[in-house]
Parts: sequence; C-alpha cells; structure tokens
Amino acid sequence: MKMQPDRLEGTNLIARQERGRVWVHQTAFDGSVLVPHRGEVQTWPIGRFEDLTEDHFVQVLALKPELVIMGTGGRLRFPKPSLWRGLMAAGVGFEAMDTGAACRTFNVLASEGRAVLAALLLDD
Repeated sequence: MKMQPDRLEGTNLIARQERGRVWVHQTAFDGSVLVPHRGEVQTWPIGRFEDLTEDHFVQVLALKPELVIMGTGGRLRFPKPSLWRGLMAAGVGFEAMDTGAACRTFNVLASEGRAVLAALLLDD
C-alpha cells in the first residue's frame, strides 16, 4: 500500500507499508519497528504477535508517547491488557489495529502534532 502524506519538517511519517517492510520517509525498515512522531525509528525485537511480552512494552514506554497505535500485522488482534499495563499506569493511550490501519492513523495523528508512537508488527 502506498501512502502520500504531507511532509512536516522533523515529523516522522510512514510513506509505505507492505508485508515485512515499512518506509518512514525514504528509508525502508524490515521487521517490527517503533516509529515515534519525532526522533529515530527503532527496531522492535519481536517476530510474531504470539511472542509479545511485557518487556516489549517497556521499550515502548521508554519513548514517552502520549498515545501508542499498535499495528498487529495483517489482521486485528488484541494483546492481553497485562502486557501493556505499564502504559495504562503511566496514562498513555493505547489502540490496537491491523498494521495498515495503524500506519494511516499514525500519519494523521503525527501530522496534527500529537506525541504518537506506532508500534508495528510486520508479520501476518
């Protein structure tokens, strides 16, 4: 899927997403990633949804987002609340959706200047 977002200076926007790969601006990333609204894209060391642990969300929380949009792969799946309870305790919003929808939602919120983070699983 190709996306055509407006480019905001200093704001990360997702230009394209396909199975196993996502482009933030002109840079391609293979595998799961964390895309903050500003700053460096980070690899997220998880291969499959079933492998999610609470430690994966500790890495998310360290980036200090106001809202996390989680892309759960090619279909919508809901992680157990016990895995992301650290986000809840910190008052960080959390939404899960399929990865394509997460990319689109991230772009809208980031372009509005929101402190959003996309946590994207690129498996199916």
